[in-house]
Amino acid sequence: MHTPEVLLDDSDAVYDYYLRHRQNRWKALASYAVLARRFRPRISYAEGAKAQVAALVRGKRPIIYAINHLSTSDPYTVAAAAWRSPLRAKIGRVRVLAKDELFVDPEQRRKVDMMGGIPVFRGKDHGIRAVNAAGQRMMDVCAQRLADGDHLAVFPEGTCNLVDHKTVQPVGSGIGHIAFRAAKLGAPPALVAIGLSYGPRPADAIEPGADEVVSSSFYFRTPVLELPARPGDIARLVKDELQAAVDGAVANY
Repeated sequence: MHTPEVLLDDSDAVYDYYLRHRQNRWKALASYAVLARRFRPRISYAEGAKAQVAALVRGKRPIIYAINHLSTSDPYTVAAAAWRSPLRAKIGRVRVLAKDELFVDPEQRRKVDMMGGIPVFRGKDHGIRAVNAAGQRMMDVCAQRLADGDHLAVFPEGTCNLVDHKTVQPVGSGIGHIAFRAAKLGAPPALVAIGLSYGPRPADAIEPGADEVVSSSFYFRTPVLELPARPGDIARLVKDELQAAVDGAVANY
């Protein structure tokens, strides 16, 4: 299968490719294991959440994981947390939304592809009107991947939170549209909110230090099994669930 450059002007070919792309699961497992040895996140759960997440992962229902976004280190600490949680069983079958610039450098793209990346052309980078058609196609691809049995991990804030790491920033409606479209395909997803904290830093600290990255805190909320019918309502639910998850990650650091 031809591997196209990740360019907005060629977004149809890009999403045709990522509709079918599969990474090498054994390489993904090995890479996640290495990251879990390098980073040692503290993982805690809402009451009953660990067993419920494990049961969902063993089943056939698709899951959307919503995670707050604090730094450029997040993909690595999230991967380490996945290895150290019930999510390990789905490594290699989780799609991860990632900004298109991460697919430019060939070596960086190899890593992102290995982690199941699907590129996102962001309005803040290219202009809202310019990315509209590509955004619609991206959401369709994500919904189809969910309907085909994959899971999906999303940073629904859309960018790193440089305002207050304890407060979830606005959540766009994209995650709601993906869930809505997956439901229309007969695959209504469950939602698992996962909060991330790098400890008691100043509220406006931009990047965590090396020690904070190594000892991050993750908190899994109880899965939400029934999502609202409308995309906007789903997005609001995601924000509320994610804020509760962040509060748990901060409290359990």
